[in-house]
Amino acid sequence: MSLPQLIISIMLFLILFFGIGFLLNMILRATWVMAIVYPIIVILIVDNVRFFEYFTAPISSFQALGHDLVALQLVDLVVLTSGLIGAILSGIVIKMLRNRGYQMF
Repeated sequence: MSLPQLIISIMLFLILFFGIGFLLNMILRATWVMAIVYPIIVILIVDNVRFFEYFTAPISSFQALGHDLVALQLVDLVVLTSGLIGAILSGIVIKMLRNRGYQMF
């Protein structure tokens, strides 16, 4: 991956998950909902196993997930971490807005 692609991917994941987290926090009025849901989204992005196989064949599914997580490149980890930072920032911003008296948040 080239440097411009990396920078654009980092910004895209950061802004995307900030926006999704901000909207979910407004709608559900739960400050950290996106930061809790984000690891599940990462698992769905990274793994090659169908979701229902985690219930029908859990041992092989989690082993495959472990292999997929270990096989991630540094670039992938940086991009996925930027999404987590965006989800956490959305919770911080919502909390700050609520502390300052904004009722719609």
